Amino acid sequence: MTNETRMNLALLVTVAIAMAVSAYRPHDWATWWLEVAPVLVVAPVLVATYGRFRFTPLVYWLIALHALILILGAHYTYARVPPGFWLQEALDLQRNHYDRLGHVAQGFVPAIVAREVLLRLTPLSRGAWLFFLVTCVCLACSAFYEMIEWWVALVAGAEAEAFLATQGDVWDTQWDMFLALIGAIAAQLLLGGWHDRQLAAHGLAPAPAQQQQR
Repeated sequence: MTNETRMNLALLVTVAIAMAVSAYRPHDWATWWLEVAPVLVVAPVLVATYGRFRFTPLVYWLIALHALILILGAHYTYARVPPGFWLQEALDLQRNHYDRLGHVAQGFVPAIVAREVLLRLTPLSRGAWLFFLVTCVCLACSAFYEMIEWWVALVAGAEAEAFLATQGDVWDTQWDMFLALIGAIAAQLLLGGWHDRQLAAHGLAPAPAQQQQR
């Protein structure tokens, strides 16, 4: 077993432990299941495809971080997460902003995942089109998640309030998608170079043009 595989296994175990702790007396069971559903879907897929399509370490770290954000929010519900209350009191905010962090992550993490998939499985190369299409993928994912929230609200009615976490903000849906957009753009600007170096180091995609010229 390589050091990289050990690290990925450690990330998986960390997420599993966090899931178990989160499942102990959550604030609302229905909301807990809805919030951790992405983790319960993505984790088995990553394990099942690990031998055939192994992502770079950066992607696994980001996915694990996103899972922990979801798991914490699932235990308390997003409107009741303690760090969100601490920030609310410190900055004299009118609502718990933990859900805002979740939606930034909803753009930030999928951006690097989508970037890797597009670079490895399509003819796309680094540049404006890759940046644009990765951003579009993240916005599409965010929009689809908002539709899921809408469908849950239609079925569950008032009982879906904890899952929606609107906290009385009529512009909550628009804020969620805008923050996912900001997250997607920020991830590509901040982590694009690091991601490129990991791809090149693992022989998964050609090195950036400036590196090839050296």
